Amino acid sequence: MANTIQHKRGTAAEWTSADPTLAAGEFGYETDTGKLKLGDGSTAWSALGYFEAAAAAAYSFQGSAFGYASGGTPKVNTIQKYSFTADENATDVGDLTQLKFSISGNTSSSHGYTAGGRLPLQTNVIEKFPFAADENATDVGDLTVDKYETAASSSSENGYHSGGASPTVFNVIEKFSFAADENGTDIADLLAARYASGGISAPEYAYVVGGFNPAIAPSPSNIHTNIIQKFPFAADENATDVGDLTVARSYSFAPNSTEYGYTAGGMDVPFSSPPGATNTIDKFPFATDANATDVGDLVQAVQYSGAPSSSTTDGYGAGGVNASLLNTIQKFPFATDANATDIADLLATGYGQAGSQN
Repeated sequence: MANTIQHKRGTAAEWTSADPTLAAGEFGYETDTGKLKLGDGSTAWSALGYFEAAAAAAYSFQGSAFGYASGGTPKVNTIQKYSFTADENATDVGDLTQLKFSISGNTSSSHGYTAGGRLPLQTNVIEKFPFAADENATDVGDLTVDKYETAASSSSENGYHSGGASPTVFNVIEKFSFAADENGTDIADLLAARYASGGISAPEYAYVVGGFNPAIAPSPSNIHTNIIQKFPFAADENATDVGDLTVARSYSFAPNSTEYGYTAGGMDVPFSSPPGATNTIDKFPFATDANATDVGDLVQAVQYSGAPSSSTTDGYGAGGVNASLLNTIQKFPFATDANATDIADLLATGYGQAGSQN
């Protein structure tokens, strides 16, 4: 028969009346309140505070150690990482299950995720790789359909993918669980079908910024959008329009701090040869629904972005393409409104990589 371990117990009134001094490490339990006190060997019951377990650390989307860039074109399956604490070139730390580009990335507290993309045909694969060790990714589920260029956002519990193309353009918001290896489910809708939007992760909301859909635009001059839309993590609800970017754009970097969302670079005019690009860095607040403001410039304009990532202090953009493919890792500070700086290089030039961080 199992042994029984009991602590001293009594009602709050009985403890107060007796007012004993508990031994160091000895618990006293109030049977009517469910509260505990922990003795130190010298302090009377009435002078002890109640025992409170330490609160679990809050989830933070931002990383403190590394940013990751996975896949990309020319089609590769490489997972590479670069330091947030030192400005150093990226290193090869593993492989995705597929060679693909135009993929989107999520971040949980323990893993980086990629979903969708082009092979060059579309894929619906969700895969993940651990932050604790440099290892290859594993296939853990599927999006609802094959698609690419989704807007990826992450809560503490779920990964979200909004919009995308296949080549049909979607308005679907879907999510998948980080706790279990499961397929995505359709939970809500964007304001309109879009792809190549930026996905941003606030503490309570996902934001989807900009994007592209020539099929629904009334004229070729506005096939890119400047709309900032958001939807809640706490409930499966449709997105709402909460503000505007300073420049209508698609294919931009979209990192974020805990207080602001950012969108940087991207295509800002209709497709042409070559398409136009912007170097503008916008930011908008999470505390209120407001338009973005222009707060700086990238090192160079970027037509198609590479991998975005977010440290606790800086926003990062890795790779991309302008007149030529880029291997630049650039960053800009969250604490001040300033231009980005070129701090290091990816292993090779390319764009369309998925970003994550730990």
